[in-house]
Amino acid sequence: MNQSREQKLRSVIRQSQPDLTVVLENIFDPLNISAVLRSCDAVGVREVFVVYTKQYLDKRGLILGKRTSGGTFKWIDVYVFEDLQECMRRVRERYGRILATLPPGDGVPSLYEHPLAEPVALLFGNEDEGVSSEAQSLCDGSFTIPQSGFAESLNISVACAVSLFEAKRQRMERGFYEENPRLKDEEQEMLFQRWSGMLKSDKNHQSSITIHKDSEPLLPVYVQRKDELPKSKIQVLPLTKFEL
Repeated sequence: MNQSREQKLRSVIRQSQPDLTVVLENIFDPLNISAVLRSCDAVGVREVFVVYTKQYLDKRGLILGKRTSGGTFKWIDVYVFEDLQECMRRVRERYGRILATLPPGDGVPSLYEHPLAEPVALLFGNEDEGVSSEAQSLCDGSFTIPQSGFAESLNISVACAVSLFEAKRQRMERGFYEENPRLKDEEQEMLFQRWSGMLKSDKNHQSSITIHKDSEPLLPVYVQRKDELPKSKIQVLPLTKFEL
């Protein structure tokens, strides 16, 4: 790895936000998910949670456009769930607080009223129906994005980008992208080793990870996965007369 490539990796890792994430509920357009991943990468989000509960949606064949996501899928862990409660349980264990995105309405707080520099997961709903009532009931709060025009809502990927960059603005004020990084030095080094190994491997890392109730606990973003470890070369010794 050349020096400029290493510097870029270390800079991106240092600016990562391991306590900020996005949850997507029943998003049926893969291009929207790809665009969300691009925004996530731009603000340092290193993992995203996707949950499918609609029967007509393809739960397992999540295919993301490399061109639309700008190649960012390789640097973001995407977890796919079929059980909403299991998804929310695991997200809450990791981030503590989940906020649902809702259309403008009476009593719905503005995005800009929430402290997004604190650990948080932002939930975005289906393109047509928005966040489901069941998902809302599992959240800790909600927010809306103030609008001044005739449109009642924003495209899911645009709404996500607006929300994430407000989170980035608040976090920059706290120095989370420079002097006060969210990953410890040893965690940054572990993530660097993970990503360095991914660059050396021929394995295609652009695949999502399906999670069930009996799946193992999710690994931190900086921990190398088993399938990313290089396979040891097995030496086959020639047979001797004692082994015939």
